[in-house]
Amino acid sequence: MVVSSTPPKKPAGKRAGAPKSARRRAREVALQGLYEWLISGADAGVIEAHMREQEGFDKADSTHFDALLHGCIREAADLDAVLSRHVDRKTTELSPIEHGVLMIGAYELKHCIDVPYKVAINEAVELAKSFGGTDGHKYVNGVLDKAAIDLRPVEVEAARNARR
Repeated sequence: MVVSSTPPKKPAGKRAGAPKSARRRAREVALQGLYEWLISGADAGVIEAHMREQEGFDKADSTHFDALLHGCIREAADLDAVLSRHVDRKTTELSPIEHGVLMIGAYELKHCIDVPYKVAINEAVELAKSFGGTDGHKYVNGVLDKAAIDLRPVEVEAARNARR
């Protein structure tokens, strides 16, 4: 067996050691809070306080975190209704990580118009890769790609026409 002394190359498109954006950190912390809410049903204010105490929270976009955490909890039934058209089982039967990631993605598609739909989907996929199961990111990608057609039909159609 030959052992190389050079380190493995970073995947294409990844910047080695690049710091996470404040919005990505906000999504990560919001996902942790949604996970806690989905598991325990704890009060959103209690979860928010707990998440704000976490190490590194100061590097997160706190406004985006608040919008994601409170918006996803407040609109859980509406977000699940959107997602239910594109998932293969009840949303309550999804893993809490995938469910939380899908809620964040759907919330951003619905309310964060300043975030392009492809970015919202990609950020959700990255969350699923970091926190979810082995192939959970593929599931998240497929579901949100379909949900984007419902939530941002004009933007999706424009992107498809631009590729032609």
